[in-house]
Amino acid sequence: MADNEGNDPSEAKITLHQKSDTEDGDKAEKLKVPKEMPVLPVKDVVVFPNMVAALSVATEKDIKLLNHVLAANRFLALVAQKDKDLKAVKQSDLYDCATAAVVLQMLRMPDNSAKMLVQGVSRIKIDEYIQTEPYFKARVTVLEDIIENDMETEALSRNAADQFIRMIAMAPSLPEELKIAIVNIDSPSRLADMIASHLNIGISEKQTVLEAINVKDRLQKVTTFINSEMEVLEMATKIQSQVKNEMGKGQREYYLRQQLKAIQEELGEGDERAIEAKELTTKIEEAKMPPEAKKEAERELIRLAKMPSSSAEYTVSRTYLDLLVTLPWSVTTTDNLDIPAARKVLDEDHYDLEKVKERILEYLAVRKLKQDMKGPILCFVGPPGTGKTSVGMSIARAIGRKFFRMSLGGVRDEAEIRGHRRTYIGALPGRIIQGLRKVGSNNPVFMLDEIDKLGADFRGDPSAALLEVLDPEQNHAFSDHYLDVPFDLSKVMFITTANLLDPIPPALKDRMEVLELPGYTADEKVFIAKQFTIPKQLKEHGLTIEQLTITDDVIKAIIRDYTREAGIRNLEREIATLCRKAAKDIASGEKKSILVAADMLHLLLGPIKFFSEVADRTSEAGVATGLAWTQAGGDILFIEATSMPGTGKLLLTGQLGDVMKESAQAAMSYIRTKLRKLGITFKDFNKYDFHIHIPAGAIPKDGPSAGVTMAMALISLLKEIPILSYVAMTGEITLRGRVLPVGGIKEKILAAKRSGITTVILPKRNEKDLVEVPENAKKEMNFVFVEKVDEMLPIVFGTKEPPVKKKRIFSKT
Repeated sequence: MADNEGNDPSEAKITLHQKSDTEDGDKAEKLKVPKEMPVLPVKDVVVFPNMVAALSVATEKDIKLLNHVLAANRFLALVAQKDKDLKAVKQSDLYDCATAAVVLQMLRMPDNSAKMLVQGVSRIKIDEYIQTEPYFKARVTVLEDIIENDMETEALSRNAADQFIRMIAMAPSLPEELKIAIVNIDSPSRLADMIASHLNIGISEKQTVLEAINVKDRLQKVTTFINSEMEVLEMATKIQSQVKNEMGKGQREYYLRQQLKAIQEELGEGDERAIEAKELTTKIEEAKMPPEAKKEAERELIRLAKMPSSSAEYTVSRTYLDLLVTLPWSVTTTDNLDIPAARKVLDEDHYDLEKVKERILEYLAVRKLKQDMKGPILCFVGPPGTGKTSVGMSIARAIGRKFFRMSLGGVRDEAEIRGHRRTYIGALPGRIIQGLRKVGSNNPVFMLDEIDKLGADFRGDPSAALLEVLDPEQNHAFSDHYLDVPFDLSKVMFITTANLLDPIPPALKDRMEVLELPGYTADEKVFIAKQFTIPKQLKEHGLTIEQLTITDDVIKAIIRDYTREAGIRNLEREIATLCRKAAKDIASGEKKSILVAADMLHLLLGPIKFFSEVADRTSEAGVATGLAWTQAGGDILFIEATSMPGTGKLLLTGQLGDVMKESAQAAMSYIRTKLRKLGITFKDFNKYDFHIHIPAGAIPKDGPSAGVTMAMALISLLKEIPILSYVAMTGEITLRGRVLPVGGIKEKILAAKRSGITTVILPKRNEKDLVEVPENAKKEMNFVFVEKVDEMLPIVFGTKEPPVKKKRIFSKT
């Protein structure tokens, strides 16, 4: 087997130059090819007629063949191998179409190999192999070219020549001398062979050109290969140009950066990136992070140093590092453990709220004795306007901590608590981490406002994310998705606020210590208005005490006639209205000072908004006053009963819930079974229908606490005796007439006091709840505790005077 040593274009050119330019001359000058000749398998090369090629032989078999050829007529057949990697070649491993060639020169080498220069003479077809040892020898037939001298052949020749000349200019591996050789070839057959021998195509493709006897077909194949090779070269040129441009840009940038570096060194400024990395390293050390967070920060800093500043990822990484180094990992404010001083601050800001104040002082006392105590997790529950949010700020001021408030109302995305993962565009840490970064302390008072208003949708459930935040056993290693390293929240004092406990999930409620903030009495509101609200509004409106005077009677009138609430928000609005009207008169010069009297309120605040309807609503039989608990505190409830001819049905209206309807049915059943005991002479129940209605029908109502009130309304209707207007009641009724305990006693009593009720009938088992009722309410009101419905009759109908307490059983502790 012979290896390719490369074509020699100059030799090819000389050979072609020596030949005639006409086909007749070519045939005349062609050497006579013998019919039998040795066959030399070659790999990696196809030798075309009239082409000169250098080959090398190394095997003993090939050396014997070469010696025979040199000793004889120098002719041999050059046949391409189908598989160049084969060592032991068989006849089936060789192509049938070959080239008859003449050995022009041979050079023996010291290692017993030989190199030879051969020139192709003509195409031949191997008919049969007549010898296999010591080398192949075959009988061959010369293949003559089929030439059609027409315009198409001429066009193909010119196109192939032009395209190949363009290709020479683009391919650095092809010498410029080839252009001269191509221009001087007039034979289409030789042109196709010359071009094919220099194309960078595979052996199988070159073999197809060698086997093409029809010159027109041969030119078409060569043109196809040229076009394919041109596309590759054009693409390579384009890529090379792009790479060159990028390299040029990079080199220019490098050169400019080097200049900038030299200028900065001259000015004493140094490299900006190096300065930035140094600053971040210093900040990481100063932040005193936990080992895990420090390791992550250092890893991210190494990544940042390897990124180009123009990369989008650079900004993300830089922002993340800024967060890590600015978080208060070890920044803790010192608590004010002076308990009397803390008490003084709490009293300055808020009136009453004894439970809350006592709990904070207890925390400070324990904190004074145990330095590493975890922060408490408190939940303030109460009606709107009772000071839940503002007391959080007061607590922070009292104990000397930073304060941060986060409103949870309407929050539906779990990422608001835990943050987004950094893989998302525009990712941010959760609001817990953002809040700590903003206050710059790891032990602030962190208020989660309106926790009962949390929502949930397809983005997750924020209340579930809060389970970790508000759990003292877990929040020492709180994991924010953006931060991706644990952060200790155990030192934070979390305070949550809510109007209702029911919407809060049980698991979340279980993690918090619930403190209830009930509504204020009228006297408490008067005190709050004088001490806090009026001075605040005077200051906000630019007025002085001398310019505007609001008496206690005016405050009481506003509370009674213009507000009906557990808190003081509406009271503050009405006082602000008085201040604005006073400011208008004083600023316009009409008056220098104003004294507001109670009889002026209808001119300043408009018509009275609320009336005491107790006396009017209970002036006839069948109407009873009940007590109800609402989100805004307590309220009074009027229950009306009437009868009409019918079939004994019980009608219930007023948008009542199922529990309330069942209470009405239980009351009716009890009355019908105890007519004699209750002193009722009416017996024609089957001839009348009874209708119980609770006004304010647009408001849904439910619960068992109106059971005794509905029973009293029916008894009043049947006895035709009105119930006393100053008596109100609450309690659940059973079929046996027992009065069971209910909730919201403090709120209900305060509502009764606001409405002018002086006597309240309560279940016996609710007597313990009077501890939470303010002292002034207990002094001004009478409370009757009953176990059965029939005990209520003397009180509600006035046949027995309500007991007046001479000796106080409960006192404020």
